[in-house]
Amino acid sequence: MNRVGVIGAGAWGTALAQMIASDGRDVILWAYEPEVVTAINTEGRNPLYLPSARLAPSIRATGDLADLAAIDTVLVVTPAQVLGKVLAGLNRPPRDLVLCSKGIEAGTGRLMNDVAREASPQSEIAVLSGPTFAHEVAAGLPTAVTLACGGGAAQWERLVPAIARPAFRPYYSDDVTGAEIGGAVKNVLAIACGVVEGLELGQNARAALIARGYAEMLRFGEALGAQGETLAGLCGLGDLVLTCSSPSSRNFSLGKALGQGSDPAALMADRRTVAEGAFTAPVLAELAVRRSIPMPIVAAVNAILSGANAKQVVAELLARPLRAESESDAKDLPA
Repeated sequence: MNRVGVIGAGAWGTALAQMIASDGRDVILWAYEPEVVTAINTEGRNPLYLPSARLAPSIRATGDLADLAAIDTVLVVTPAQVLGKVLAGLNRPPRDLVLCSKGIEAGTGRLMNDVAREASPQSEIAVLSGPTFAHEVAAGLPTAVTLACGGGAAQWERLVPAIARPAFRPYYSDDVTGAEIGGAVKNVLAIACGVVEGLELGQNARAALIARGYAEMLRFGEALGAQGETLAGLCGLGDLVLTCSSPSSRNFSLGKALGQGSDPAALMADRRTVAEGAFTAPVLAELAVRRSIPMPIVAAVNAILSGANAKQVVAELLARPLRAESESDAKDLPA
């Protein structure tokens, strides 16, 4: 069995390494923090990010990207905003880069696959995304994901032996853009659902927000060339439902704290793990305005993260003019 590399030893990167190593495959796991490297190699644990998991002995941690130079399949699980910088440090581009980070690059508005193609132009890019909590994947609980392969079926055939496991089931797609957009937008919508929870607005409000948020995801995705079918699948609607329904989601828990009145800047400064939606919201809101794509929920989240009062923002959302639920129904109403 060929070795697999994982760049990023946060909770999700560690869980993926554990899942891949579950059949005895050797995994090289790159970590930014020296203390994480030491703990994984000496204790078989990552106490900083995934303390509940006892890691497989075939996982070896490193703080040197050069140790991944001979590996052809590398999963990238760094925070979205540093992905390009980290990939630029690779001495040798791997044949297959599997992007597992969910976000949009601040300042440029680029999706992660665009960032990766610039940083590692010789690699073929795939995106792994779907409804996944790290602690459940590490524990071997059943999980299904989308594996979108920019290299098509040939890349899928190379990656499946490395990634698929009895309890970890990837589904093939060739829609890299759709897989990325689903993962990025759902993070922002999860913050919105957390705000609803923090304000104690009830389950009706959360269900409505998920449905209307999905409509925003679909509008934005299709405007950028994503397939609606992809966004209706695991990496879109599936991921949205999971992260909008549980405090295990970092983005949901951030939104809940915002709804309870916590200061956004203080919350972000106090967090060891990254709630990607907080970084995605402003760039997503800007892209929506630039492309004239109606995304009122995304705009509301961005306003709250910028310091606006959550109760007032929700009141303004509820006061918007009534309209048809779908574009096809809108033709029946007077202009």
